[in-house]
Amino acid sequence: MAKQEITEIALKEKNADIIIIDPEAEYRELIQNLGGEVIEISANSNNHINALDINKNYGEGKDPTRDKSEFVLSLCEQIMGTEGAIAKYKSLIDRCIKIVYNKYKERNYQGVAPTLEDFRQVLLRQPQPIAKDIALSIELFTKGSLNTFAKPTNVKVNNRIICYDIMNLGEQLMPVGMLVILDNIINRISKNRIAGKTTYIFIDEIYLLFRYEYTSQFIKKLWKRIRKYGGCATGITQNVAEILDNKEATTMLSNSELIIMLNQSTTDRDELADLLHISGKELNFITNSNTGEGLIKVRNAIIPFKNVFPKDTELYKLMTTKPKENL
Repeated sequence: MAKQEITEIALKEKNADIIIIDPEAEYRELIQNLGGEVIEISANSNNHINALDINKNYGEGKDPTRDKSEFVLSLCEQIMGTEGAIAKYKSLIDRCIKIVYNKYKERNYQGVAPTLEDFRQVLLRQPQPIAKDIALSIELFTKGSLNTFAKPTNVKVNNRIICYDIMNLGEQLMPVGMLVILDNIINRISKNRIAGKTTYIFIDEIYLLFRYEYTSQFIKKLWKRIRKYGGCATGITQNVAEILDNKEATTMLSNSELIIMLNQSTTDRDELADLLHISGKELNFITNSNTGEGLIKVRNAIIPFKNVFPKDTELYKLMTTKPKENL
């Protein structure tokens, strides 16, 4: 369903960008055939996304460095743990972020952006002993083996269709990596907003984001702002129960304008019925339903649908997720 929508947007809306977060490496063939760029992100990859990339329209656009400071604080809290990020740490991080962006700000956010390693060097120059504590905490992600987000961006992020392949990101790097990728997407949205371009975001296996406190908060903020920024976000999951166990995710789901439901397990059906006020008769359409059949909830209306895509087409071969059909 998601691949079909991505294809339709790519072919119909030439002045729109499409960004996909792909945890299972399922979109590569489709994206490449649509002329898009697949960016594989992992600790061992030569692809790098600078965590401190920023443009002058970043965030609310009033003071990009202030908004970026909030992101770096979340990043440090993710690395150090909530207990480590007490008030004095926060003040020091904010001070160092302003310092690290001074020259870049003077250049009107042009040229090479500072990196996390630059940020660590500024921390080491501070007289307070706690600055050394922060620098040591982030060393693994700057000079250490997980430094993939501490180097200048070296991938093509300007293609109108971008797919972040995070299958090999690894459990240790996953929470930090997801924060950096989501922030990179914020950068893209802020540019597109000024250019009058729509940004479509597809996050597959979205339940993964709600496993971590800071990515959960970040995606909630993105979900609330996306329409204001001229974009549209789509979350995709087969693990509905895991989504509904998270308060932030449940709020996002209940406030979403459009929800497409395919065949559901008994537990998921019951929870969805309670949350979305689906009647017993309507539940029949997501009970043992065939491929491409289900329910669409649009605001307060719930509509059964049947979407049969012709199998004898090249598009179907690019979109199918059935292993036997991919052989």
